[in-house]
Amino acid sequence: MSVAWMRISAIAKNTFREASRNRVFAVLVLFCVGMMAFSIVLGRLSVHEEVRVMMDLGLAGMDLVGVVIALFLGVNLLSKELEKKTVYAVLPKPLPRWQFVVGKFLGLSGVMAALILAMSGVLNLFVLFVGGDVTELLLRAEALVMFEMLLVIAIAMFFASFSSPYLSAMFTAGVWMIGRGSAELEALAAGKLADSPARFVIEGLLAVLPDFSLFFVSGAVVESARVSIHETFVPWLFVLSMLGYALLYSFGALAFAAALFQRRDLT
Repeated sequence: MSVAWMRISAIAKNTFREASRNRVFAVLVLFCVGMMAFSIVLGRLSVHEEVRVMMDLGLAGMDLVGVVIALFLGVNLLSKELEKKTVYAVLPKPLPRWQFVVGKFLGLSGVMAALILAMSGVLNLFVLFVGGDVTELLLRAEALVMFEMLLVIAIAMFFASFSSPYLSAMFTAGVWMIGRGSAELEALAAGKLADSPARFVIEGLLAVLPDFSLFFVSGAVVESARVSIHETFVPWLFVLSMLGYALLYSFGALAFAAALFQRRDLT
C-alpha cells in the first residue's frame, strides 16, 4: 500500500467516524421513515394503490432527505475543520492538500452510502409490509439515488473549498435544482426564450452542469420511452452508466476543489 493511499485512508476513516456521530442525520432519517409510514395512510385512502404510493413517496423522501444530508456533509467539510482548527494540525505535516480533499470525500461518501442503504432497507420493509415485492426495479432506483448523493457531496465540496458555508449551500442547491429541472429549462429555452439572450445562458448552464434528472427517472422519458418503477424501468446498464457519469463529474469537481483549496491561505 502506497504512502499516499495510507494517508487518504486514515483521513477517510477519521471523517467517517466523526460524521457518523452527528445526530442530525438520525433525525433526518427518522423524518424519511415518517414519510414512508405516512404513505401507508395515503395508500389506504387510494383504491388498491398502497404499493405504488409507498414506492413513490418512499423514493421521493429518500431523495429529498439524501440531498439535505449530502448538502450538509459537503458544505461543512472544510468550514468545520477550520472552525475547530483541526485542519491546521494536519496540513502542516507532509500531506498534500489534494489527499486531504480526497480522503474527506471518501469518508463522507461512506457515511452517505450507509445512510442511503439504511433508508433503502426501511423502504423495502415497508413495501413488503403493504403487500408488495422488492423487485430489481426498486433496487435500481435506490442505486440511482445513492449515485446522485455522491455527486452532490462532490459539488458541495467544490464550493466549500473557496466560499463560506452559506454561499456553498446556496450554490450547491442551485446546481441541483437546475440539474433536476433540466428538461423544463431546455424546453423553455427552445420555446418562449428562443429569441432571448437568456437562452444562451440557460443552454450554457445545461451544457456544463450535471443533469440530476437522470438519477430520478421514474415517470420520465428516457431514450424516447417513458419509464416507471411500477412497469418498465431503466436496465442495469443505464444504472452503471449513471455511476460512471457521477464518478466523472465528481472527479472533475474534486480536482477543482483540490486546486482551489491548494491556493487558499490558511494562515
